[in-house]
Amino acid sequence: MRLTNYFLPTLRENPKEAQIPSHLFMLRAGLIKQSSAGIYSWLPMGLKVLKNIEEIVRLEMDRTGSQEMLMPTIQPAEIWRESGRYEDYGKEMLRIVDRHDRDMLYGPTNEEMITDLVRTTIRTYKDLPKNLYHQQWKFRDEVRPRFGVMRGKEFLMKDAYSFDLDREGAIRSYNQMFIAYLRIFKQMGLKAIPMKAETGPIGGDLSHEFLVLADTGESEVFYHKDILNFNVPNDEIDYSSDLQMIVDEWTSLYAATSEKADQSVHSELAESLMTARGIEVGHIFYFGTKYSKAMSASVADSNGNSRYLEMGSYGIGVSRLVGAIIEASHDEKGIIWPESVAPFKVGIINLRKDDSLCVKESDLLYSAIGDAGLSVLYDDRDESGGAKFANMDLIGLPWQVIIGPRGLKEGQVEVKNRATDQKQSVPLGDVLNVLLGR
Repeated sequence: MRLTNYFLPTLRENPKEAQIPSHLFMLRAGLIKQSSAGIYSWLPMGLKVLKNIEEIVRLEMDRTGSQEMLMPTIQPAEIWRESGRYEDYGKEMLRIVDRHDRDMLYGPTNEEMITDLVRTTIRTYKDLPKNLYHQQWKFRDEVRPRFGVMRGKEFLMKDAYSFDLDREGAIRSYNQMFIAYLRIFKQMGLKAIPMKAETGPIGGDLSHEFLVLADTGESEVFYHKDILNFNVPNDEIDYSSDLQMIVDEWTSLYAATSEKADQSVHSELAESLMTARGIEVGHIFYFGTKYSKAMSASVADSNGNSRYLEMGSYGIGVSRLVGAIIEASHDEKGIIWPESVAPFKVGIINLRKDDSLCVKESDLLYSAIGDAGLSVLYDDRDESGGAKFANMDLIGLPWQVIIGPRGLKEGQVEVKNRATDQKQSVPLGDVLNVLLGR
């Protein structure tokens, strides 16, 4: 994509309303534009990051055997009354009355809707287990939305729902999601720590939050320092195997948010206890038959007896992850995208728009990089070199290729790694090998 044709409304000055780096850089780098308090338009570059995160989530969820679907944003109030949560959920729920005076709501989550769907379609234990997920926009009417996409009203969530015949099967489903979450966040360049959590309005007696450490995290967290040395399962993981030993390892050391902190444990750990701030990026729940009993979702077992479905739900804040990644990966110049989620892998900077050789070689390299399957943004604007450098650092693409007349006289261009800030002179013919890691 040529920058002269790209919609990228960057800002030179820091927005006054931005209080944390992710909010500041997402506005300055032209990723989002506020529509109203807590609600944002996702502009082309921000949407590319969002889609990359979605795809990482999708591929790993599919590996577990989960199946993607899509449920609507607007839900009937009657199923929430059936579960008992319509009045209990509070003012965060946006309630709507349609033209026929039917009570509706903009879904903050989908436990009721998925339970209603499954109870009308699954009748026997032979259809179990099932794990259904979607990536859909949610709405929670935050009283004080702040920090950009970190605490907004409208947000994109991956929410999955498992259905099993018994508790043993439900725990297997829970463990699959536990491992999948570790792997999903690792693929985004994040180290997420699972911590025991309150179940809140979702309910249940087993729950873990996954938190990414960041100075601006909303939660105070405590953890044993050795948990950072645990290895995330690799691509050889078999999701159909017994995963309990891996989950036991990750939960063997102390890790807790301030809400679940145990001061007696803190005293015992002494020098091994670490304190930090954390950003919640995922939350998993096992809540048994809370919804299936309330909504009469049952199946016949092998003896023909009726059994209420054992359920769990599993959320990942997809749009929140954009902010969390920036909080964990930035410097004073701007964003530093991990390659797996970056909107473009490479940024080309032509230092002299009026130099025919610079234009020629920039155009050729732009085509060659694209033909090699790498996403590339070409800064072909008539701007100063300083402005182009600052802009490219701000948007944080992993690699920069800088083309100027001085280097071209020697057949060289400069390649910069955004994460390390290291630069190297590379012969024109070797640029692709460097970018491809050869």
